[in-house]
Amino acid sequence: MEYLIVFLPLAGAFISGFFGNKIKHRNSEIITSSFTFISAVLSIIIFYEVIINDYTSNKIIASWINSGELNVNWSIKIDTLSSVMLVVVTFISFLVHVYSIGYMAEDPHKSRFMSYLSLFTFSMLILVTSDNFLQLFFGWEGVGVCSYFLIGFWFKKKTANAAAIKAFLVNRVGDFGLALGIFLIFYLCNTVNYEEVFQLIPLLIDTKLNFLGIELNSVNLICLLLFVGAMGKSAQIFLHTWLPDAMEGPTPVSALIHAATMVTAGVFLIVRCSPIYEYSPLALSIITLVGLTTALFAASVALVQNDIKKIIAYSTCSQLGYMFFASGVGAYNVAMFHLFTHAFFKALLFLGAGSVIHSFKNEQDIEKMGGVWKKLPYTYTFMIIGTLALTGFPLLSGFYSKDAIIEYAYLHGSRIGFIAAYIGIFTALLTSIYSWRLIFKTFHGEYKNKNISIEKMHESSLVMLLPLFLLSLGAIFAGYLFKELFIGYGSSLNFWQESILFLKPLSIEHPPLWFILLTPCLVTLSIPFSYLIFTKYKEISVYLSEENKPLYNFLKNKWYFDELYEFIFVKPCKRIGYYFWKAIDGLIIDKFGPDGISKVVKNFSLRAVKFQTGFIYQYAFIMLLGFSIILTILIIK
Repeated sequence: MEYLIVFLPLAGAFISGFFGNKIKHRNSEIITSSFTFISAVLSIIIFYEVIINDYTSNKIIASWINSGELNVNWSIKIDTLSSVMLVVVTFISFLVHVYSIGYMAEDPHKSRFMSYLSLFTFSMLILVTSDNFLQLFFGWEGVGVCSYFLIGFWFKKKTANAAAIKAFLVNRVGDFGLALGIFLIFYLCNTVNYEEVFQLIPLLIDTKLNFLGIELNSVNLICLLLFVGAMGKSAQIFLHTWLPDAMEGPTPVSALIHAATMVTAGVFLIVRCSPIYEYSPLALSIITLVGLTTALFAASVALVQNDIKKIIAYSTCSQLGYMFFASGVGAYNVAMFHLFTHAFFKALLFLGAGSVIHSFKNEQDIEKMGGVWKKLPYTYTFMIIGTLALTGFPLLSGFYSKDAIIEYAYLHGSRIGFIAAYIGIFTALLTSIYSWRLIFKTFHGEYKNKNISIEKMHESSLVMLLPLFLLSLGAIFAGYLFKELFIGYGSSLNFWQESILFLKPLSIEHPPLWFILLTPCLVTLSIPFSYLIFTKYKEISVYLSEENKPLYNFLKNKWYFDELYEFIFVKPCKRIGYYFWKAIDGLIIDKFGPDGISKVVKNFSLRAVKFQTGFIYQYAFIMLLGFSIILTILIIK
């Protein structure tokens, strides 16, 4: 069963990629979607076995590397943590495959697209089922490469190419940190297998490493290096700039990357490595700080964006911040619970946005939409459900997981925990405001699109709406159905078993009632508030942006991170590259290499050609002369 879960998407990718044109696009779509569906069904069965029978396994596919002390197997590890990720990855991937059949119907290269989706899914499955850091890194890099293919799928667009390159390069920064962390683990532990490393970590808590005369705690250094990798993949602040630009890819790609797969890999890494992080309070504090900063940053930027996909992308960035600071305060199970619920409503929002964009003929600016809720009733309904879940409206999925994060941060008892809790509340308010801004500007008010008549607006096809319906069920019920299992007092520890380590038991107390009610009340009140300033009295929002122009520009330009990186990294690298091109490549390598050799050959040829006169008597004379010289030499000898 485990083999089929992992390798069926790979088989689908191979068939669609190499034989897509021969078997026709429709067959490629059916094969890749069917294989992913089977993988999703089997993942749900595995998840059920884990819940009911505490099922675990570690199936070794093959012995991968045996070199000295390095012994690495290619394995499929099934425990509670990996089973949760299997369900999330395969289920969301299946729905994205189905949705893509309708969304990419007019694209001439849809077989290649479906192949990339399946290959991406396979890479993610390799990552989450690994039992060692090396296999995890292999899947990690596979996901990165596939994301490059998918983001840059419409490679004839310069913006898509630029976005793909940016995502690839920024992630390489994080991946370098992850690679260094894995090297350090092997250096200290002589193994990269999870169980062996986790057993040895308590013995290393007092081990120091000397680097450039600075003594560093080895466990802290391992944790921070691994966290750099997680920051890159999960788009945390400083390494977040690739995520909004990744919206240049087709909308199904956005849903797959930003909902449940690539961006959650960083959270998965932190939770998987909880037996290491629990011995590094410094690293956990840094994770909390980075997470809460990311959550606030992304939410503030989303307030003023007009691209429908970028708003949702910044929302993803913000929600990942919640997951990180939940991990930072030791609530790894709550972080995984939010990851689980987030997958449903975020995929719902992205695919819903895709339905809107499809109806508007690829228009993504919400300022050029409006007044279409009656024309797109199903899409509108599903987007409302996704928005309610995202904002943490009472009784929907996001309410249970997001509020749990805020409450556990409050109960952590540390200063940074209190800060995280209150910033989490404020961020929840901002999330609700920008989410309802998107809804009201997209579906309500006056119709503002000048390119398409409102009479021509129509609902998306059934093949696109069906995934939205299934995701909406998850957005409504997933939180309520699984809250006791994931974070219930007592039962939670039994459920997670040994896949998560809690050195310090989570608090079983409850925050004050006013604190519990604060977030839901703010979220609820923000709905009429957003309607008033963005629809009923739009001049208020215009007035606020005009009166606070510096702040508006600061948020509009995304805190000027791109400009800062352009100044610090991009321009200097371009100057250095230009210098090496002109001075080293041009004046040295080319001059004395290919250009120099060609010049010598050319000069020799120009001189040699003078002997080619075309007169036979001259050639005969030279031949006779040469023969005479040779004969003379032979006689003398």
